[in-house]
Amino acid sequence: MERAEFDRFADEYEALHRANLAPSGEAPEYFAEYKVRDLERLLRTRHPAGAAVRLLDFGAGIGSSIPFLRKYLPAAQLTCVDVSVRSLAVGASRFAREAEFVAFDGARLPFGNSSLDCIFAGCVFHHVSPSAHDPLLGEFRRVLRCSGLLMIYEHNPLNPLTVRTVRACPFDNNAILLHAGTVRVELQRAGFEKLETRYRVFFPRALRWLRPLEDALGWLPLGAQYYVTATR
Repeated sequence: MERAEFDRFADEYEALHRANLAPSGEAPEYFAEYKVRDLERLLRTRHPAGAAVRLLDFGAGIGSSIPFLRKYLPAAQLTCVDVSVRSLAVGASRFAREAEFVAFDGARLPFGNSSLDCIFAGCVFHHVSPSAHDPLLGEFRRVLRCSGLLMIYEHNPLNPLTVRTVRACPFDNNAILLHAGTVRVELQRAGFEKLETRYRVFFPRALRWLRPLEDALGWLPLGAQYYVTATR
């Protein structure tokens, strides 16, 4: 999806996303909070409670993750980056005091070398052209501090319900779903280390009583989504 397409969907993104996820029985907020809880858990092992980590929400769109990033990481210095200027404007209108909003030109991140503690990319890479993955990961590695954390969360193409949901979503028309193994290979090629993969989101709302099992099922490649983490 090009920048103009993101801009076109910015004002109706939330309504479209909510309608697309309705068959799962959950609202977009459920999935946004799920991701941030995982991020907080991983960061907690690296930084003291309340540490003011410098955190980049890459591909932040209209800022859907901001309320949960503030809930779980209240002391973080939060910057939201996106190629869609219109999406950032919508996000700033909702959460102006909660984060800094910065446009990305698609080539070079507007941050100094080794200046960030953590980069979070929540279901963004399937919108990025495969030819741009290597340069973008190179930028992530440039701006992360030594031992900084990168978390890439993505839809799982091995899950048939996920594939159906993505195909039905208007703003996912040009999405290219990525296997976790592909993300791992790209991260290794970019020079990242200590890779970890976990599959997530196994049960819809109708089976929510089984959700306590999800942490133990992270090895099973059938979850609706997955994350790959790595360090610089």
